[in-house]
Amino acid sequence: MPNVVNTEQAQAWNGPEGTHWARNQDRWNAVNQGFDEPLLAAAGITGAHRTLDIGCGAGHTTRLAAHRAPGGRALGLDLSGPMLAEARARAEREGISNVAFEQGDAQVYPFAAGTFDSAVSRYGVMFFGDPVAAFGNIGRALRPGGRLAFVCPADAALNGWVDAMAVLRDLLPLGDFGRPGLPGMFSLAAPDRIRDVLTAAGFTGITVKQAQKYGTWGSGAADAAEFLLATGPGRHLMGQVGATTRGRARQALEAHLRAHETADGTVRLRSTSWLVTADRPA
Repeated sequence: MPNVVNTEQAQAWNGPEGTHWARNQDRWNAVNQGFDEPLLAAAGITGAHRTLDIGCGAGHTTRLAAHRAPGGRALGLDLSGPMLAEARARAEREGISNVAFEQGDAQVYPFAAGTFDSAVSRYGVMFFGDPVAAFGNIGRALRPGGRLAFVCPADAALNGWVDAMAVLRDLLPLGDFGRPGLPGMFSLAAPDRIRDVLTAAGFTGITVKQAQKYGTWGSGAADAAEFLLATGPGRHLMGQVGATTRGRARQALEAHLRAHETADGTVRLRSTSWLVTADRPA
């Protein structure tokens, strides 16, 4: 894969983490799909829009954008080979002809200038090595007046899955897990940080609005606990302790999640995110 500067993330998403997300794409969509419609509406996608989906993963939002603009095109870009393979397979099965997927690093990918009417991302913009450079490159790919819209996590304390993991602090080495501003999932959790980055990248008309949705994490407390502990953070933390402690952690997490089971037995947790829009100057 040429033109990659975010090599650490490329290694992660082409290894176990990318494989996990590709295999569990339906489960991740059940967690995050509440943000799909607000995201696509904020991007203003219409019948002939050309849409760029950054960090598209297995292509769920890319395919939704293609459906929303049947006279346009949607391109999904991601670092992860395993997830892109799943994206292409799903698009083919669904017979979507106005969508394509490319493997690459959004920070340096050689987009043709002014190619897209909009750029969107559902949780795909928090991992850039140099976010100003990355958003600047994305901005140049937009036509003048084009719209950027993305969803990223807000304060960790307002997210149910983080609360769930926090109950394991006495058992697992959580450290600074969830602190805003650190590289990773919560790097853009502070609104001022978002505005500073996008302004430096050349965007105007920046809006940052809080959005809350409930996602389904499992068919019961045991299933949801197993899923959470199979994610990248879960695997990393569990790998640092012995078998006895892992068992106690699983039991403690299951007990916490049992309080979030609904009448039908599914576990639903609140996600609090920022819905961000910005414009490339006309």
